[in-house]
Amino acid sequence: MTEPLCRIQDLADPGSKGLEVELDGVRTEIFIVRRGQAVYAYRNSCPHTGGPLDWKPDEYLDGDGEYIMCATHAALFQIEDGLCIGGPCKRQHLTPVPLRVEGDAVYLA
Repeated sequence: MTEPLCRIQDLADPGSKGLEVELDGVRTEIFIVRRGQAVYAYRNSCPHTGGPLDWKPDEYLDGDGEYIMCATHAALFQIEDGLCIGGPCKRQHLTPVPLRVEGDAVYLA
């Protein structure tokens, strides 16, 4: 059985965590965001610049924990679908990474 990426209780609520995983045979930086019992994952790449979103390790959310925020230009993205609602990439999306949750463990789908 594959190892889980993390356990839900290891993430703050709301909270985020960066990871490096293999996607399509390539090592790729992703991040996971928790809100309540829901978890979402996206590639760590801003649709505007292609650069990483985190401003320090595991920090992907704005100060209120309401949105994902790009450290480069403060674009705001909805947690649930990665839609940019403010900033130079408005109406663009983060690239989702499919997850599955079994019990309290989070896995790549």
